[in-house]
Amino acid sequence: MDLSKVLAQLREELENLDAAILSLERLQQEGPRRGRPPKALSHLSKAARAARKENSGVDEPVPEEG
Repeated sequence: MDLSKVLAQLREELENLDAAILSLERLQQEGPRRGRPPKALSHLSKAARAARKENSGVDEPVPEEG
């Protein structure tokens, strides 16, 4: 087992974790986001609506993209 490779991987992972922590801290400090949500979030909300529709049996209108 090569300790120098293990240490290099751990340092790289530490940098990734530091970047993730910094991003989350910045998001926490910002106020509520304004404007239209990113397209990825709209797809997630559509999937959630579809899952609720399947579970509840009640039809919910789904807006069409255009």
